[in-house]
Amino acid sequence: MIVAIDEGTTGVSAAAVDRRGRIVRRAYAEIRQSYPRPGWVEHDPDEIWAKTLRMLKRVATADVAAIGLTNQRETVVVWNRRTGRPVFPAIVWQCRRTADRCAGLKCHERTIQRKTGLVVDAYFSATKIEWILRHVRPSGDLCFGTIDSWLLWNLTGGKVHATDVTNASRTMLYDIDRRRWDDDLRSLFKIPRSMLPEVRPSAGLFGTTDRRLLGREIPITGVAGDQQAALFGQGCVRPGQMKNTYGTGGFLVVNTGPRRRDAGNGILTTLACGPRGEAVYALEGAVFIAGAAVQYLRDSLKIIRNAGETEALARSIDSTGGVYFVPAFVGLGAPYWDPEARGALLGLTRGAGRAEIARAALEAIAYQTRDILEATGVRARELRVDGGATANDFLMQFQADVLQARILRPSATASTGLGAAYLAGIGAGVWSSRQDIPSEADRVFRPKLPRRDAEALYAGWTQAVRRVLTKAPLDFVNR
Repeated sequence: MIVAIDEGTTGVSAAAVDRRGRIVRRAYAEIRQSYPRPGWVEHDPDEIWAKTLRMLKRVATADVAAIGLTNQRETVVVWNRRTGRPVFPAIVWQCRRTADRCAGLKCHERTIQRKTGLVVDAYFSATKIEWILRHVRPSGDLCFGTIDSWLLWNLTGGKVHATDVTNASRTMLYDIDRRRWDDDLRSLFKIPRSMLPEVRPSAGLFGTTDRRLLGREIPITGVAGDQQAALFGQGCVRPGQMKNTYGTGGFLVVNTGPRRRDAGNGILTTLACGPRGEAVYALEGAVFIAGAAVQYLRDSLKIIRNAGETEALARSIDSTGGVYFVPAFVGLGAPYWDPEARGALLGLTRGAGRAEIARAALEAIAYQTRDILEATGVRARELRVDGGATANDFLMQFQADVLQARILRPSATASTGLGAAYLAGIGAGVWSSRQDIPSEADRVFRPKLPRRDAEALYAGWTQAVRRVLTKAPLDFVNR
Protein backbone atom coordinates (compact mmCIF):
# COMPACT_ATOMS: atom_id res chain seq x y z
CA MET A 1 0.00 0.00 0.00
CA ILE A 2 1.16 3.50 -0.88
CA VAL A 3 -0.23 6.61 0.84
CA ALA A 4 -0.46 9.84 -1.12
CA ILE A 5 -0.71 13.24 0.56
CA ASP A 6 -2.31 15.86 -1.68
CA GLU A 7 -2.09 19.34 -0.14
CA GLY A 8 -4.08 21.73 -2.33
CA THR A 9 -5.17 25.34 -2.25
CA THR A 10 -8.48 24.74 -0.52
CA GLY A 11 -7.85 21.49 1.32
CA VAL A 12 -5.62 18.55 2.09
CA SER A 13 -6.36 14.90 1.41
CA ALA A 14 -4.65 11.59 2.04
CA ALA A 15 -5.37 8.45 0.05
CA ALA A 16 -4.29 4.83 0.33
CA VAL A 17 -3.49 3.31 -3.07
CA ASP A 18 -3.13 -0.42 -3.65
CA ARG A 19 -0.61 -2.18 -5.90
CA ARG A 20 -3.07 -2.10 -8.79
CA GLY A 21 -3.04 1.69 -8.63
CA ARG A 22 -6.53 2.08 -7.15
CA ILE A 23 -7.61 4.35 -4.29
CA VAL A 24 -9.01 2.23 -1.46
CA ARG A 25 -9.27 4.81 1.36
CA ARG A 26 -9.39 8.59 1.39
CA ALA A 27 -9.71 11.39 3.95
CA TYR A 28 -10.11 15.11 3.30
CA ALA A 29 -10.16 18.36 5.28
CA GLU A 30 -10.63 21.94 4.12
CA ILE A 31 -8.10 24.63 4.99
CA ARG A 32 -8.94 28.25 5.67
CA GLN A 33 -8.17 31.01 3.21
CA SER A 34 -7.20 34.45 4.49
CA TYR A 35 -7.50 37.69 2.49
CA PRO A 36 -5.89 40.41 4.63
CA ARG A 37 -6.02 42.97 1.79
CA PRO A 38 -7.50 43.04 -1.71
CA GLY A 39 -5.44 40.72 -3.91
CA TRP A 40 -3.57 39.19 -0.95
CA VAL A 41 -4.05 35.49 -0.13
CA GLU A 42 -2.55 33.66 2.85
CA HIS A 43 -2.70 30.27 4.58
CA ASP A 44 -1.71 29.18 8.09
CA PRO A 45 1.29 26.80 7.74
CA ASP A 46 0.58 25.24 11.13
CA GLU A 47 -3.01 24.46 10.13
CA ILE A 48 -1.77 22.88 6.89
CA TRP A 49 0.63 20.65 8.81
CA ALA A 50 -1.89 19.73 11.53
CA LYS A 51 -4.59 18.74 9.02
CA THR A 52 -2.09 16.88 6.85
CA LEU A 53 -1.02 14.77 9.81
CA ARG A 54 -4.64 14.17 10.83
CA MET A 55 -5.60 12.98 7.33
CA LEU A 56 -2.45 10.84 7.11
CA LYS A 57 -3.33 9.07 10.35
CA ARG A 58 -6.81 8.30 9.07
CA VAL A 59 -5.60 6.31 6.07
CA ALA A 60 -2.17 4.96 7.08
CA THR A 61 -2.23 1.34 8.20
CA ALA A 62 0.45 -1.17 9.09
CA ASP A 63 0.90 -2.25 5.47
CA VAL A 64 1.99 1.17 4.13
CA ALA A 65 5.22 0.73 2.17
CA ALA A 66 5.86 4.36 1.22
CA ILE A 67 4.43 7.87 1.16
CA GLY A 68 4.11 10.23 -1.81
CA LEU A 69 3.56 13.94 -1.53
CA THR A 70 2.07 16.52 -3.88
CA ASN A 71 1.25 20.12 -3.17
CA GLN A 72 -0.02 23.50 -4.29
CA ARG A 73 3.00 25.01 -6.02
CA GLU A 74 4.69 28.43 -5.69
CA THR A 75 3.15 29.02 -2.23
CA VAL A 76 5.87 30.19 0.15
CA VAL A 77 6.64 29.29 3.76
CA VAL A 78 9.63 30.70 5.64
CA TRP A 79 10.44 29.16 8.99
CA ASN A 80 13.15 29.17 11.65
CA ARG A 81 15.43 26.17 11.27
CA ARG A 82 16.10 25.93 15.03
CA THR A 83 12.52 26.24 16.30
CA GLY A 84 10.65 24.96 13.24
CA ARG A 85 8.21 27.84 13.61
CA PRO A 86 6.92 29.84 10.60
CA VAL A 87 7.92 33.50 10.68
CA PHE A 88 4.86 34.61 8.67
CA PRO A 89 1.72 33.09 7.15
CA ALA A 90 2.18 31.15 3.92
CA ILE A 91 1.90 33.49 0.93
CA VAL A 92 -0.29 31.65 -1.57
CA TRP A 93 0.38 31.31 -5.29
CA GLN A 94 -2.70 33.44 -6.02
CA CYS A 95 -1.42 36.39 -3.97
CA ARG A 96 -0.73 39.57 -5.95
CA ARG A 97 1.08 41.62 -3.28
CA THR A 98 4.33 41.63 -5.25
CA ALA A 99 2.82 42.65 -8.60
CA ASP A 100 4.42 46.11 -8.45
CA ARG A 101 7.82 44.60 -7.71
CA CYS A 102 7.42 42.29 -10.71
CA ALA A 103 6.54 45.24 -12.93
CA GLY A 104 9.89 46.76 -11.93
CA LEU A 105 11.75 43.59 -12.96
CA LYS A 106 10.80 43.66 -16.62
CA CYS A 107 14.38 44.56 -17.59
CA HIS A 108 15.40 41.14 -16.22
CA GLU A 109 12.54 39.23 -17.86
CA ARG A 110 14.51 37.82 -20.79
CA THR A 111 17.24 36.44 -18.50
CA ILE A 112 14.73 35.03 -16.05
CA GLN A 113 12.73 33.38 -18.83
CA ARG A 114 15.84 31.86 -20.42
CA LYS A 115 17.00 30.36 -17.13
CA THR A 116 13.74 29.39 -15.48
CA GLY A 117 11.24 29.06 -18.35
CA LEU A 118 8.92 31.41 -16.45
CA VAL A 119 7.59 34.90 -17.00
CA VAL A 120 8.15 37.55 -14.34
CA ASP A 121 5.01 37.45 -12.23
CA ALA A 122 3.85 37.56 -8.61
CA TYR A 123 2.50 34.04 -9.14
CA PHE A 124 5.95 32.54 -8.54
CA SER A 125 7.89 32.15 -5.31
CA ALA A 126 10.93 34.44 -5.59
CA THR A 127 9.28 37.80 -4.99
CA LYS A 128 7.17 36.30 -2.18
CA ILE A 129 10.33 35.21 -0.33
CA GLU A 130 11.88 38.61 -0.99
CA TRP A 131 8.76 40.33 0.39
CA ILE A 132 8.93 38.38 3.65
CA LEU A 133 12.64 39.10 4.10
CA ARG A 134 12.13 42.80 3.33
CA HIS A 135 8.92 43.50 5.24
CA VAL A 136 8.92 41.00 8.11
CA ARG A 137 12.72 41.05 8.59
CA PRO A 138 12.86 37.68 10.37
CA SER A 139 16.00 36.80 12.30
CA GLY A 140 17.78 33.53 12.91
CA ASP A 141 18.66 30.58 10.69
CA LEU A 142 15.85 30.57 8.12
CA CYS A 143 14.48 27.95 5.76
CA PHE A 144 12.39 28.63 2.68
CA GLY A 145 10.15 26.03 1.17
CA THR A 146 7.18 25.50 -1.03
CA ILE A 147 4.51 23.47 0.78
CA ASP A 148 6.18 20.15 -0.05
CA SER A 149 9.34 21.28 1.75
CA TRP A 150 7.35 22.47 4.76
CA LEU A 151 5.56 19.12 5.02
CA LEU A 152 8.77 17.13 4.46
CA TRP A 153 10.43 19.07 7.26
CA ASN A 154 7.60 18.25 9.65
CA LEU A 155 7.11 14.66 8.52
CA THR A 156 10.81 13.92 9.10
CA GLY A 157 10.98 15.72 12.42
CA GLY A 158 13.12 18.53 11.00
CA LYS A 159 15.73 16.21 9.50
CA VAL A 160 15.07 16.91 5.80
CA HIS A 161 15.00 20.29 4.07
CA ALA A 162 14.43 19.33 0.45
CA THR A 163 12.20 19.71 -2.58
CA ASP A 164 11.95 18.06 -5.99
CA VAL A 165 12.79 19.39 -9.44
CA THR A 166 9.18 20.13 -10.40
CA ASN A 167 8.55 22.37 -7.41
CA ALA A 168 11.97 24.01 -7.73
CA SER A 169 11.19 24.85 -11.35
CA ARG A 170 8.28 27.05 -10.18
CA THR A 171 10.23 29.34 -7.87
CA MET A 172 11.81 31.71 -10.45
CA LEU A 173 15.16 30.83 -8.83
CA TYR A 174 15.99 27.49 -10.48
CA ASP A 175 17.87 26.98 -13.74
CA ILE A 176 15.83 24.30 -15.48
CA ASP A 177 18.60 23.42 -17.97
CA ARG A 178 21.51 23.23 -15.52
CA ARG A 179 19.22 21.77 -12.81
CA ARG A 180 20.49 23.93 -9.97
CA TRP A 181 19.65 27.05 -7.98
CA ASP A 182 20.88 30.07 -9.91
CA ASP A 183 23.20 32.34 -7.91
CA ASP A 184 22.53 35.39 -10.07
CA LEU A 185 18.78 35.13 -9.56
CA ARG A 186 19.23 34.43 -5.86
CA SER A 187 21.35 37.61 -5.61
CA LEU A 188 18.77 39.60 -7.58
CA PHE A 189 16.15 38.80 -4.94
CA LYS A 190 18.66 38.94 -2.03
CA ILE A 191 17.84 35.40 -0.89
CA PRO A 192 20.63 33.65 1.07
CA ARG A 193 21.72 30.28 -0.34
CA SER A 194 21.37 28.73 3.13
CA MET A 195 17.59 29.25 2.98
CA LEU A 196 17.07 27.10 -0.12
CA PRO A 197 16.19 23.40 0.07
CA GLU A 198 18.19 20.62 -1.55
CA VAL A 199 16.68 19.68 -4.93
CA ARG A 200 16.13 15.96 -5.58
CA PRO A 201 14.56 13.80 -8.32
CA SER A 202 10.80 13.39 -8.03
CA ALA A 203 11.00 9.61 -7.49
CA GLY A 204 13.46 8.42 -4.86
CA LEU A 205 14.10 8.52 -1.13
CA PHE A 206 13.47 11.89 0.53
CA GLY A 207 13.66 10.59 4.10
CA THR A 208 11.52 8.71 6.57
CA THR A 209 8.71 9.85 8.82
CA ASP A 210 9.53 10.61 12.43
CA ARG A 211 8.73 7.45 14.42
CA ARG A 212 6.64 9.47 16.88
CA LEU A 213 4.09 10.43 14.21
CA LEU A 214 2.84 7.01 13.05
CA GLY A 215 4.56 4.61 15.42
CA ARG A 216 7.22 3.62 12.88
CA GLU A 217 9.41 5.11 10.18
CA ILE A 218 7.89 5.11 6.69
CA PRO A 219 9.94 6.12 3.66
CA ILE A 220 8.85 9.16 1.65
CA THR A 221 9.78 8.24 -1.91
CA GLY A 222 7.88 10.55 -4.25
CA VAL A 223 7.35 14.31 -4.43
CA ALA A 224 5.97 16.51 -7.22
CA GLY A 225 4.06 19.75 -7.62
CA ASP A 226 0.36 19.19 -8.08
CA GLN A 227 0.14 19.78 -11.81
CA GLN A 228 3.15 17.63 -12.64
CA ALA A 229 1.76 14.93 -10.34
CA ALA A 230 -1.56 15.11 -12.19
CA LEU A 231 0.24 14.84 -15.55
CA PHE A 232 2.02 11.73 -14.28
CA GLY A 233 -1.14 10.33 -12.73
CA GLN A 234 -2.92 10.67 -16.09
CA GLY A 235 -0.14 8.70 -17.76
CA CYS A 236 1.00 11.65 -19.91
CA VAL A 237 4.64 10.58 -19.93
CA ARG A 238 5.30 10.73 -23.68
CA PRO A 239 5.92 13.88 -25.75
CA GLY A 240 2.68 15.44 -27.02
CA GLN A 241 0.43 13.99 -24.31
CA MET A 242 -1.47 16.61 -22.33
CA LYS A 243 -3.86 17.04 -19.44
CA ASN A 244 -5.92 19.82 -17.92
CA THR A 245 -6.75 20.05 -14.23
CA TYR A 246 -9.96 21.83 -13.26
CA GLY A 247 -9.52 22.95 -9.68
CA THR A 248 -9.50 26.34 -7.97
CA GLY A 249 -7.47 27.37 -11.01
CA GLY A 250 -7.06 25.62 -14.33
CA PHE A 251 -3.76 24.08 -15.36
CA LEU A 252 -2.96 22.71 -18.78
CA VAL A 253 0.35 20.87 -19.13
CA VAL A 254 1.83 19.33 -22.29
CA ASN A 255 4.71 16.85 -22.01
CA THR A 256 7.40 17.89 -24.53
CA GLY A 257 10.03 15.26 -23.64
CA PRO A 258 13.76 15.48 -22.93
CA ARG A 259 14.41 18.49 -25.17
CA ARG A 260 13.35 21.96 -24.14
CA ARG A 261 10.71 23.67 -26.24
CA ASP A 262 9.65 27.29 -25.68
CA ALA A 263 6.28 28.41 -27.02
CA GLY A 264 6.31 32.11 -26.12
CA ASN A 265 2.87 33.77 -26.03
CA GLY A 266 2.93 33.78 -22.23
CA ILE A 267 3.22 29.98 -22.02
CA LEU A 268 5.67 28.64 -19.46
CA THR A 269 8.39 26.06 -19.93
CA THR A 270 8.71 23.90 -16.84
CA LEU A 271 9.93 20.52 -15.61
CA ALA A 272 7.73 17.43 -15.36
CA CYS A 273 8.21 13.67 -15.01
CA GLY A 274 8.97 10.99 -17.57
CA PRO A 275 7.92 7.32 -17.29
CA ARG A 276 10.27 6.53 -14.37
CA GLY A 277 9.90 9.89 -12.67
CA GLU A 278 12.93 11.35 -14.43
CA ALA A 279 12.86 15.06 -15.25
CA VAL A 280 11.52 16.06 -18.68
CA TYR A 281 10.32 19.36 -20.10
CA ALA A 282 6.73 20.50 -20.41
CA LEU A 283 4.72 23.51 -21.55
CA GLU A 284 2.20 24.90 -19.12
CA GLY A 285 -0.50 27.51 -18.97
CA ALA A 286 -2.14 28.43 -15.69
CA VAL A 287 -5.60 29.95 -15.36
CA PHE A 288 -5.90 31.72 -12.01
CA ILE A 289 -9.68 31.37 -11.66
CA ALA A 290 -11.48 28.24 -12.88
CA GLY A 291 -13.52 26.39 -10.24
CA ALA A 292 -13.14 29.46 -8.04
CA ALA A 293 -15.58 31.20 -10.40
CA VAL A 294 -18.25 28.72 -9.32
CA GLN A 295 -17.32 29.33 -5.68
CA TYR A 296 -17.90 33.02 -6.39
CA LEU A 297 -21.42 32.28 -7.63
CA ARG A 298 -22.06 30.38 -4.42
CA ASP A 299 -20.32 32.50 -1.79
CA SER A 300 -20.49 36.05 -3.14
CA LEU A 301 -23.43 36.25 -5.56
CA LYS A 302 -25.31 33.49 -3.67
CA ILE A 303 -27.17 32.40 -6.80
CA ILE A 304 -26.39 28.71 -6.18
CA ARG A 305 -26.19 26.64 -2.99
CA ASN A 306 -23.62 24.19 -4.30
CA ALA A 307 -21.43 23.66 -7.35
CA GLY A 308 -23.57 20.78 -8.59
CA GLU A 309 -26.47 23.14 -9.33
CA THR A 310 -24.58 24.79 -12.17
CA GLU A 311 -24.99 21.83 -14.51
CA ALA A 312 -28.79 21.80 -14.28
CA LEU A 313 -28.91 25.59 -14.66
CA ALA A 314 -26.64 25.47 -17.72
CA ARG A 315 -28.76 22.76 -19.35
CA SER A 316 -31.99 24.65 -18.65
CA ILE A 317 -31.20 27.12 -21.46
CA ASP A 318 -29.93 26.74 -25.02
CA SER A 319 -27.23 29.40 -24.69
CA THR A 320 -26.09 32.29 -22.54
CA GLY A 321 -27.72 34.70 -24.96
CA GLY A 322 -24.43 36.49 -25.50
CA VAL A 323 -23.47 36.70 -21.81
CA TYR A 324 -19.76 36.21 -21.11
CA PHE A 325 -18.18 35.98 -17.66
CA VAL A 326 -14.46 36.86 -17.53
CA PRO A 327 -13.35 35.81 -13.99
CA ALA A 328 -10.25 38.00 -13.72
CA PHE A 329 -10.62 38.46 -9.96
CA VAL A 330 -6.84 38.43 -9.37
CA GLY A 331 -5.77 39.41 -12.87
CA LEU A 332 -5.38 37.06 -15.81
CA GLY A 333 -2.76 34.32 -15.91
CA ALA A 334 -1.60 32.49 -19.01
CA PRO A 335 -1.46 33.42 -21.74
CA TYR A 336 -2.17 37.10 -20.98
CA TRP A 337 -0.24 37.68 -17.73
CA ASP A 338 -2.13 40.86 -16.98
CA PRO A 339 -2.18 41.39 -13.18
CA GLU A 340 -4.28 44.55 -13.45
CA ALA A 341 -7.16 42.97 -15.39
CA ARG A 342 -10.35 42.59 -13.37
CA GLY A 343 -13.43 40.43 -13.73
CA ALA A 344 -16.50 41.35 -15.73
CA LEU A 345 -19.93 40.11 -16.72
CA LEU A 346 -20.61 41.27 -20.26
CA GLY A 347 -23.60 41.12 -22.56
CA LEU A 348 -26.23 41.35 -19.81
CA THR A 349 -29.83 42.09 -20.77
CA ARG A 350 -33.04 42.16 -18.73
CA GLY A 351 -33.56 38.55 -19.78
CA ALA A 352 -30.27 37.36 -18.29
CA GLY A 353 -30.64 35.58 -14.96
CA ARG A 354 -29.17 32.84 -12.78
CA ALA A 355 -29.01 30.28 -15.57
CA GLU A 356 -27.20 32.54 -18.02
CA ILE A 357 -24.63 33.62 -15.43
CA ALA A 358 -24.05 30.06 -14.20
CA ARG A 359 -23.64 28.77 -17.75
CA ALA A 360 -21.30 31.67 -18.61
CA ALA A 361 -19.12 30.79 -15.60
CA LEU A 362 -18.78 27.18 -16.78
CA GLU A 363 -18.14 28.21 -20.37
CA ALA A 364 -15.42 30.61 -19.18
CA ILE A 365 -13.47 27.65 -17.80
CA ALA A 366 -13.54 25.95 -21.20
CA TYR A 367 -12.69 29.14 -23.10
CA GLN A 368 -9.65 29.79 -20.91
CA THR A 369 -8.42 26.26 -21.61
CA ARG A 370 -8.65 26.95 -25.33
CA ASP A 371 -6.78 30.24 -24.82
CA ILE A 372 -3.83 28.28 -23.48
CA LEU A 373 -3.86 25.67 -26.23
CA GLU A 374 -4.04 28.38 -28.88
CA ALA A 375 -0.98 30.02 -27.36
CA THR A 376 1.06 26.81 -27.19
CA GLY A 377 0.64 26.18 -30.88
CA VAL A 378 -0.02 22.50 -30.08
CA ARG A 379 -2.90 20.85 -31.90
CA ALA A 380 -5.17 19.08 -29.43
CA ARG A 381 -6.73 15.86 -30.65
CA GLU A 382 -7.13 14.40 -27.19
CA LEU A 383 -7.10 16.09 -23.79
CA ARG A 384 -7.07 14.15 -20.53
CA VAL A 385 -8.83 15.87 -17.65
CA ASP A 386 -8.98 15.71 -13.87
CA GLY A 387 -10.10 17.76 -10.91
CA GLY A 388 -13.42 18.30 -9.19
CA ALA A 389 -15.11 20.21 -12.01
CA THR A 390 -14.75 17.25 -14.40
CA ALA A 391 -17.81 15.74 -12.67
CA ASN A 392 -19.82 18.39 -14.52
CA ASP A 393 -20.84 16.69 -17.77
CA PHE A 394 -22.03 19.95 -19.30
CA LEU A 395 -18.59 21.51 -18.82
CA MET A 396 -16.81 18.48 -20.26
CA GLN A 397 -19.04 18.38 -23.34
CA PHE A 398 -18.66 22.12 -23.88
CA GLN A 399 -14.89 21.72 -23.53
CA ALA A 400 -14.94 19.07 -26.27
CA ASP A 401 -17.05 21.40 -28.43
CA VAL A 402 -14.95 24.53 -28.01
CA LEU A 403 -11.68 22.61 -28.57
CA GLN A 404 -13.11 20.35 -31.26
CA ALA A 405 -11.17 17.53 -29.57
CA ARG A 406 -11.86 14.39 -27.56
CA ILE A 407 -11.95 14.78 -23.78
CA LEU A 408 -10.90 11.72 -21.75
CA ARG A 409 -12.15 11.65 -18.17
CA PRO A 410 -10.52 8.90 -16.08
CA SER A 411 -12.52 6.65 -13.80
CA ALA A 412 -10.59 8.11 -10.84
CA THR A 413 -10.44 11.90 -11.22
CA ALA A 414 -8.04 12.34 -8.27
CA SER A 415 -5.10 12.23 -10.68
CA THR A 416 -2.95 14.54 -8.56
CA GLY A 417 -2.89 12.22 -5.56
CA LEU A 418 -2.55 9.17 -7.77
CA GLY A 419 0.45 10.75 -9.47
CA ALA A 420 2.13 11.25 -6.10
CA ALA A 421 1.36 7.65 -5.17
CA TYR A 422 2.73 6.32 -8.47
CA LEU A 423 5.95 8.33 -8.09
CA ALA A 424 6.34 7.04 -4.54
CA GLY A 425 5.69 3.48 -5.71
CA ILE A 426 8.38 3.81 -8.38
CA GLY A 427 10.73 5.38 -5.85
CA ALA A 428 10.09 2.46 -3.49
CA GLY A 429 10.44 -0.20 -6.20
CA VAL A 430 6.77 -1.23 -6.22
CA TRP A 431 6.59 -0.36 -9.93
CA SER A 432 9.41 0.24 -12.39
CA SER A 433 7.57 2.70 -14.66
CA ARG A 434 4.31 4.62 -14.98
CA GLN A 435 3.56 2.42 -17.96
CA ASP A 436 3.28 -0.57 -15.58
CA ILE A 437 0.13 0.95 -14.08
CA PRO A 438 -3.12 0.74 -16.08
CA SER A 439 -5.28 3.81 -16.72
CA GLU A 440 -9.00 3.52 -17.34
CA ALA A 441 -11.27 6.13 -18.94
CA ASP A 442 -14.66 6.67 -17.35
CA ARG A 443 -16.03 8.54 -20.34
CA VAL A 444 -14.94 10.07 -23.62
CA PHE A 445 -16.62 13.32 -24.69
CA ARG A 446 -16.56 14.02 -28.44
CA PRO A 447 -17.42 17.29 -30.19
CA LYS A 448 -21.11 17.69 -31.03
CA LEU A 449 -21.20 21.38 -31.87
CA PRO A 450 -20.29 22.24 -35.48
CA ARG A 451 -16.86 23.84 -35.77
CA ARG A 452 -18.32 27.02 -37.25
CA ASP A 453 -20.57 27.52 -34.20
CA ALA A 454 -17.70 26.79 -31.81
CA GLU A 455 -15.54 29.39 -33.56
CA ALA A 456 -18.29 32.00 -33.30
CA LEU A 457 -18.68 31.43 -29.56
CA TYR A 458 -14.93 31.60 -29.03
CA ALA A 459 -14.70 34.82 -31.04
CA GLY A 460 -17.23 36.34 -28.63
CA TRP A 461 -15.05 35.25 -25.71
CA THR A 462 -11.93 36.87 -27.14
CA GLN A 463 -13.87 40.11 -27.58
CA ALA A 464 -14.96 39.91 -23.93
CA VAL A 465 -11.38 39.35 -22.77
CA ARG A 466 -10.22 42.40 -24.72
CA ARG A 467 -12.64 44.49 -22.65
CA VAL A 468 -10.81 43.69 -19.38
CA LEU A 469 -7.20 43.67 -20.58
CA THR A 470 -5.03 46.59 -19.50
CA LYS A 471 -2.33 45.87 -22.08
CA ALA A 472 -2.25 44.85 -25.73
CA PRO A 473 -3.57 41.33 -26.36
CA LEU A 474 -1.25 38.64 -27.67
CA ASP A 475 -1.02 37.89 -31.37
CA PHE A 476 -3.14 34.75 -31.22
CA VAL A 477 -6.06 36.76 -29.78
CA ASN A 478 -5.95 39.10 -32.75
CA ARG A 479 -6.23 36.33 -35.34
